[in-house]
Amino acid sequence: MSSTTGTTQFSILDRSRTRAGHPPAEALRDTVDLARYAERLGYHRFWVSEHHGVPGVAGSAPTVLAAAVASATSAIRVGTGGVMLPNHRPLVVAEQFGVLESLFPGRIDMGLGRSVGFTGGIRRALGAEKDAAEDFGDRLAELTGYFTGTQTAHPQVHARPAEGLAVPVFVLATGAGAGIAARSGLALVIGDIRGRQAMLDAIDGYRDAFRPSAFWERPYVVVSGTVAVAATEAAARQLLVPEARALAYSRTHGVFPPLRPPEEDGGEPMSAREREFYDSALRGHVHGTEEQVADALGTLIERSGADEVLVTTSSYDRPALLESFERLARVAGLAGRDRPGAGRP
Repeated sequence: MSSTTGTTQFSILDRSRTRAGHPPAEALRDTVDLARYAERLGYHRFWVSEHHGVPGVAGSAPTVLAAAVASATSAIRVGTGGVMLPNHRPLVVAEQFGVLESLFPGRIDMGLGRSVGFTGGIRRALGAEKDAAEDFGDRLAELTGYFTGTQTAHPQVHARPAEGLAVPVFVLATGAGAGIAARSGLALVIGDIRGRQAMLDAIDGYRDAFRPSAFWERPYVVVSGTVAVAATEAAARQLLVPEARALAYSRTHGVFPPLRPPEEDGGEPMSAREREFYDSALRGHVHGTEEQVADALGTLIERSGADEVLVTTSSYDRPALLESFERLARVAGLAGRDRPGAGRP
């Protein structure tokens, strides 16, 4: 696998998924434990996400959780995938990341997204309208300007201690968002590693339109998505079942639930529409044995020219999930300190 990945980095984004029968606090502690394990395995970055009012996700305050992760680790880069800029004032975001970078110099990444709240009620509680993402480019320029000291939205306002600090900036985007990342001279994180042509076209457009900035001198592409590795293809697929079931439920009931054990998948009947979402959610992910995943990732990296792969896998079975990350580290040729299996949380 190392011959196909070349210099490609591998990283993890954990969404602090809650599990049925377990308190939300446990999901946050699991995230911190996973970060320690990822560091021992040799992963490059460990990112956390932002979700509000979602029963299935405990990670609602990414900069707070990132601070906990950075405190619990010593070398792995730590960041957000991402802070949803429409929900926040750019000055406050700059200040938060300025504090993080000051406390953990050289280890902090600022990943930013355009999403707004899941429901109208959440959006109103956050003070963000449904069309809040439309001024993402302006908010992004203001935010990055606080770091360079060049923002003009609020003359004579300075973000302390952010100004002058070098924090890499990533934009989580597809479609138009990729263009914003290119024009702003920022790294691109693009979802759906299933190799769809739309993703590859967006990456090509990003590279063609990229303008160097104070943050990135050249285009930098991170492809993100689910990767599950196990002793057999069937076992790897089983890891995908809880997330697929939760996604199908959310699409048909409007609530994204905690993960359930995969053996419970057949316990409740699904409507035809829910079954359609469920089947779709199980298709196209990179999963299988180490050899199968090596081939799939090699093809993905070759087609996309990705600089980095960001793995976003969640599952109910924590030991099996940890084993999957361990197997992936072996596939990617990561220089972990404790493999195989030593020091698992």
